[in-house]
Amino acid sequence: MRAQLLSHARRLSSQLSSTRNFSINRSAVMAPIKVGDSLPSVDLFEGNPGNKVNTGAFGKGKHVIVGIPGAFTPTCQNDHIPTFVSDFSKLKAKGVLTVNCVSVNDPFVMEAFGKVLDPSGNVRFLADTTAEFTKAIDLELDLTGLLGNVRCKRYAIVVEDGKVTGINIEEDPGQATCSKSSGVMELL
Repeated sequence: MRAQLLSHARRLSSQLSSTRNFSINRSAVMAPIKVGDSLPSVDLFEGNPGNKVNTGAFGKGKHVIVGIPGAFTPTCQNDHIPTFVSDFSKLKAKGVLTVNCVSVNDPFVMEAFGKVLDPSGNVRFLADTTAEFTKAIDLELDLTGLLGNVRCKRYAIVVEDGKVTGINIEEDPGQATCSKSSGVMELL
């Protein structure tokens, strides 16, 4: 299964690295959610449709939410999320309680993605099945022509006691720069 997924990821690589395949409003790089805003309360799913995780769980302590356009896509799998897996202990040392990878995917795909990238289970992999959370924070990315539906932009948000204390949003969804763990460390 892993070989098939990696093969599929490689095929998408050239498509995702080229912004001509994305519908994105370049004038709207800054998201409506901003530092000081309260995180909306939305149900996400971990592992299966019966295991709800409400974003209200991020109401106490410091948490990182990392949005990716799609599990098993090349940038997400090779360049973005591995930085959080390798830097998990550094983030914990800065007071981060949880690191949460969110994508508009089903919970089974996100669980498989997590098992491939972080077998230790330090990073949580949460499904935003209907893009409700993505829409609530206004970080939608229309990838209908490429991936079949609306996804989320690539971002990293630091939340402390339910309030956004830092946010980095990528201009080019095919690249991971400011939303990697090193960018988040600068926000902490």
